[in-house]
Amino acid sequence: MSGLRVALGIGVRLGEGPVWCPREQALYFVDSMAPELLRWHPSTGDVARWPLPDLIGSFALRASGGAVLALRQGLFAFDFDSGVAEQVVDLAAENPENRFNDGKCDRRGRFWAGTMHFAGLPRLPKGFLYRFEADFTHARRESGIRTSNGIGWSPDDRTMYYTDTRIGRIYAYDYDLATGENANRRDFVVVDEATGRPDGLTVDSEGGVWSANWGGARVLRYRPDGTIDRVVETPVERPTSLTIGGPDMKTLYITSAWDGLDDAARAAQPLAGHVFALDLDIPGLPEPRFAG
Repeated sequence: MSGLRVALGIGVRLGEGPVWCPREQALYFVDSMAPELLRWHPSTGDVARWPLPDLIGSFALRASGGAVLALRQGLFAFDFDSGVAEQVVDLAAENPENRFNDGKCDRRGRFWAGTMHFAGLPRLPKGFLYRFEADFTHARRESGIRTSNGIGWSPDDRTMYYTDTRIGRIYAYDYDLATGENANRRDFVVVDEATGRPDGLTVDSEGGVWSANWGGARVLRYRPDGTIDRVVETPVERPTSLTIGGPDMKTLYITSAWDGLDDAARAAQPLAGHVFALDLDIPGLPEPRFAG
């Protein structure tokens, strides 16, 4: 599948968590390690950057305005005008060696985000997956996770997908949108480590699961039965995550990273850290906002 292009040449260290905002026709994403939140308007090329007080794993735009941020060990309410992040959930006691990583909202506006072991290598199975309600009450929905990553839901909201990058698995669960309960975990995809590891994901309007392949220099689309439908080669070893946006919701945006590459590898991959785009024939679905 051809047509992949550099959409934004920005060279961030660890680009992650892209979210397309239809209201603003803008792409939001983060540099987890800078750390900062960024917003890019493709129509003008304008880029805004907000420095953050700690490492960021993910975020969601809020229905009430601003954003909710999953920083190192807790959730923060963020105001774009002032640039102030105020902690609303402190999970440091449960995650002394962890940091938050990927997160996303379901279509009732609940924010799901997970933690990963971050106190050295190897990454140990100490991570958790949390569900946050609009009032910031939360429940732990998974434990024993190595590297909590991509989350998404099928178009009919009956299946939830969740990635543990370090063990090369994307799980599928039965999902009850009314209650926010996930159950009956099973393997959706098991990725051979020799081909890379599954990272961030998004789900299109036909139920195709797009997964960035960290270390594999590619992005894959899986059919709902878990078989590979499309493979998109990337000019960077570490694509990190993706979302679908654009005026017609038919542009796949892919973030990437140079974090962890040595000097020789960085020199061989001058596009690492840029944002890429690919025109699709299947539209995506708007990302829900956090209900709080």
